[in-house]
This record gives sequence, C-alpha cells and structure tokens, in this order.
Amino acid sequence: MATKKKTNEESIEETDLMDEEVEEVVIEVPDGEPTIDDLPGVGPATAEKLVEAGFNELLSIAVMSPSELATAAELGEAVSAKIIAAAKKLANIGGFLSGNELLERRSHVMKLTSGSKALDELLGGGFETQAICEVYGEFGSGKTQIGHQLAVNTILPVEQGGFGGEVFYIDTEDTFRPERIAQMARGIGLEPEMILERIHVARAYNSAHQMLLVDEIKRMSKNIEVKLVIVDSLTSHFRSEYLGRGKLAERQQKLNKHLRELKQLSDICNALVLVTNQVHSKPDAMWGDPTKPIGGHIVGHASTFRIYLRKSKGGRRIGRLVDSPNLPEGEAIFNVVADGIRD
Repeated sequence: MATKKKTNEESIEETDLMDEEVEEVVIEVPDGEPTIDDLPGVGPATAEKLVEAGFNELLSIAVMSPSELATAAELGEAVSAKIIAAAKKLANIGGFLSGNELLERRSHVMKLTSGSKALDELLGGGFETQAICEVYGEFGSGKTQIGHQLAVNTILPVEQGGFGGEVFYIDTEDTFRPERIAQMARGIGLEPEMILERIHVARAYNSAHQMLLVDEIKRMSKNIEVKLVIVDSLTSHFRSEYLGRGKLAERQQKLNKHLRELKQLSDICNALVLVTNQVHSKPDAMWGDPTKPIGGHIVGHASTFRIYLRKSKGGRRIGRLVDSPNLPEGEAIFNVVADGIRD
C-alpha cells in the first residue's frame, strides 16, 4: 500500500516541534498584530497547510482541539497541540481577563436592524454579532422571512443599521427565494442585483454536507468579509436522518459539534449566526403552549438568543424573546408585508 512521503522541510518542522515541551516555548510577541507566520516552529510548509485548511488567523487555531486541527490540516496530533498552545499565547486568550477588558471586547459587537423598531428594541438594539440567534416557530410563522430580511439589511452601511458585509445562506429546505430578496431590496431603496451579488447561497442535501459548508465558509472568509451566516433550518436534516431513541445520542453529538463550529465562526469573523428551527408538539403538556423547538438542551444551551415566533390576527406576527444572557423576556409585534419586515 502506497504511503505519502513527507518533504525534508515538513519532517524538520515536525521534529523541531516534537523536541520541545509546550511549557518551555518562549513566545516573543512581534510588533503589530501577530499572524500565523509568527508561530514558533512553524515553517512555510506547515503555515501553507494551515492556510489551505482555512486557518487564516491565530484565533481560529487557538480555539481548535488538537484532534480537530490534526484532521483538518493533515498534521500530527502532538504537533497540532504545540501549535495550538503557541497560538493561544500569541492571541492572548489563555488567561483570565478583567471585566473592563471584556467590556472593551464587547465594544466591537455590532447590531443589525430587522426593519421593525419593536423587534429591534426587544433585542436591545438589534441582532448582534458574536452570537447565535435561534428563531423557531410553526410553519408560516415568519422564520424564513426574518432570514431574508436580515440578509438584505446586512448589506446596508453600518450607519444605516447594517453590517456592510457579505451573507452566507445554508439552505436545507429549499426555502431561499431570490425574488423575495429583490422585493425586500426595493423596499429599502437598494438595487436587487447588488444585494443578490453579495448573498452566497448553498443547498445542503444532508447533515454531513451542512456541516461541511461551515468549513467552506471558514475558508472563504479569508477573502470575503463574512458578517451574517444563516442556516435555514438547523435541525431539518438531523431530524430526518437520526430516527428513534437509539440514534438520539449520536444526533445530539453531531448537532453540538455543528453549533460549536458556528459559534467559533461568529467569534472569529465578528459575525451574526442566525439559525431557524422546527418545532414539535408535546402531547403530554397539561397547560401552557405545547410547542417546543427541536434539538432539546443542546440547541438551547448553544443559542445566545432564542426567539419564538407565532402567527396572530390580521397577518401580524408575535416574536417572544425566550432566552438571552442580558435581556429580559418580552414580546414584539410586527408585520410581514411585500416590502419585508415592518412594524
């Protein structure tokens, strides 16, 4: 059986990394913002492997596990562990931070308008970056409409409540409609062709493909300013492929990994991740609303914000903020009209 031969340069790099203990690596922070090229013991061949695997920033390496980095970049696990340890030190994420330092980091969070002042106020000023926002509800409740509207609004300049960036839309149920995007673009006075050019759509045909598309977004983020990632819907494929209680544990593990990678993407790119979710009804519920989102505690814990949508009279929609780390529960009423999401 044929084996892949390593070049002399790769062998020397891995030998150098293997010969030293992680704790003994002395990191001298270079002038300016450190990059992958500043990692000690990482030569051109290894750096090229990391970049080809989609790791363009130190933070993207620092948040990986050794086994994940080894698989993605085709490196040894021991070598990957040393690279991660060095990246953590250079990126300065290995220790505790003061509350003031965290407040400074939070100052980089951006807010995206939904088109509805009531919905924006419910979310403390809009949908924020560095977060996963889950929107769930029955069919026709407006989940996909919010996704389309946020995709359009992301293209707006920051001073107009947008992000001024690019959108990636993972479509699992064939619900993306460019015609609807064009309608919403005209509703805010923008050219539909310009908006559609900056929205990148991929159809996911199964859960493995869905997870692979997140890796593809990471690779593309090297040259494109990713500001919004939409997964519509998050649980559709997982729900249909992993049937019965015997497959429940495997499904939840895969779903957890998928959400973790989406959160890493939101942190690294300072982007918003919007996931829509299906619901099911609990027949044993004696009181209250029996409608519950799919995914259980895994999705609940991974989501930064959870919004429950339901239909009301006269074509109106009610959005209820179910969970947030810093905002109280509350409701907002909005309309879905031809121009998009409005009060």
